[in-house]
Amino acid sequence: MSAADKKQIHEAKEEMAGTQHEEDISKTNALAEQAAIDEHDLGVREAIRRYPRAIMWSVLVSTAIIMEGYDIVLIGSFFGLPSFTKKYGHFVDNASGYQISAPWQAGLSNGTSIGTLIGSLANGYFVFRYGYRKTLLVSLCLIVAFIFIPFFAPSLPVLLLGQILCGIPWGVFATMAPAYASEVCPMALRGYLTVYVNLCWAFGQLIAAGVLSGFSEGTSQWSYRIPFAIQWAWPIPLFAVLFFAPESPYHHVRRGEIEKAEESVRRLGSASHPSQSVALMIHTNELEKEIDAGTSYLDCFRGIDLRRTEIVCMTFIAQPFCGSAMGGTPTYFFLQAGLPTSISFKMSVGGLGLAAVGTLISWKLLHVFGRRTLYLAGLAGLTAILWTVGFISVGAGTSTAGYYAQATMMLLWLFVYYMTVGPICYAIIGEISSTRLRNKSISLSRSSYYIGQIICNVVNPYMLNPTEGDWKGKTGFFWGGCAFVFLIWTWFRLPESKDRSFEELDLLFAQNVKAKDFSKAVVDPYAEDVTARVTFTKE
Repeated sequence: MSAADKKQIHEAKEEMAGTQHEEDISKTNALAEQAAIDEHDLGVREAIRRYPRAIMWSVLVSTAIIMEGYDIVLIGSFFGLPSFTKKYGHFVDNASGYQISAPWQAGLSNGTSIGTLIGSLANGYFVFRYGYRKTLLVSLCLIVAFIFIPFFAPSLPVLLLGQILCGIPWGVFATMAPAYASEVCPMALRGYLTVYVNLCWAFGQLIAAGVLSGFSEGTSQWSYRIPFAIQWAWPIPLFAVLFFAPESPYHHVRRGEIEKAEESVRRLGSASHPSQSVALMIHTNELEKEIDAGTSYLDCFRGIDLRRTEIVCMTFIAQPFCGSAMGGTPTYFFLQAGLPTSISFKMSVGGLGLAAVGTLISWKLLHVFGRRTLYLAGLAGLTAILWTVGFISVGAGTSTAGYYAQATMMLLWLFVYYMTVGPICYAIIGEISSTRLRNKSISLSRSSYYIGQIICNVVNPYMLNPTEGDWKGKTGFFWGGCAFVFLIWTWFRLPESKDRSFEELDLLFAQNVKAKDFSKAVVDPYAEDVTARVTFTKE
């Protein structure tokens, strides 16, 4: 056979291979388009009926967040627990009794934040490399070991070390849960299950408030050691159950493991035609690769992903700055406002119960109003409440009626926060981030939250602590001002992501659509004419 004949045969094979490749792409796109249509047509009730296993696994993974919510209230409320302050604090005077100094309050609060910051950044790397399941199981083992340190801590420095180390796996749980929920569930359930993450946070805080209320009058070391020990109740049973959890199919698609992705879809019970669902994931992945092929942390700050990173980070960092340092762990504020110890702990239980109810109500509001509207309304409400607390403190700060009025307003703050800003944030970060950069985007957003929390935890004790600023309720003026700044940012920069598939959001960001115009856009990711993929309805 001559060289010319061999060349001709080689060219013919390449042409056949190219034709086959084009046919495969066409088939995948057709399956993906049908999957996208089916997902838009899927209602909430039908989604619940068809996706019970996906809901179950998402709920179980999110349950790990309870531990972080529990500890946030635990360590903050310990500053007002007499047995704890007597062990680790110093005597101030007969009126104030034993107190943990403001620097140590800031240090202990920030110890957890530093650890969770490390954990959230590490999560973005390890989940991309090893997947959700393996990263989660290792983190559960670590938390079991690390809890021993605060439980046996003889001094504040050892307690601080324990808080930092415990924070690392908590940071993993906090960033993993919303990402996993958004990837294993359909669009109809995505908002509900990402918001469930915040409900777990509220449950953890409520449990901590209840436990501390029971031990608030205790005088022995067990009144603070037993609350630490209760943290072992979560990770061991969770490990036993989550050992059998399926991996996210998106993780397999990103790694080119299509058969494993289809197997995950079958295990999640998320489709009657798994190849169709996986085809939609492949199409979304390829579309994002066309827009920006990178998957590193640096890529989160390049091109259109810079805008997406700004949105998820600013949405999350708004949480500590809209008053959660003051109202999120209310026991210490109630004490400094002038309420008795026992009543302060009991009111915290009631307030955090309202928080759980608020999160449940947010599910209905999320379906009716969407993300942007609720976030704007929430920040406006929180600003008004915090400024009202400040004015009450100025006008009647030393009266019994003034004490209870401030406490009532902070209970209202908890209800509004957990009905809007607290839970809606998780829906936003799970939807705005691109699928290829989701783990890293959510890790960065959560890290931004922890950095904001560190700043707020440093500032807040110096305003509230009786040995420092002793501002009492006037602290509300400061946090209300911060909330107002984020309200302005939200108006101009936060888009509406309700009822949008991931590939639709990719195209809206690629076209640089303004935040206020997201809800008006008509998106067709499968239009042959690229310019016709994003159009706008006439008002």
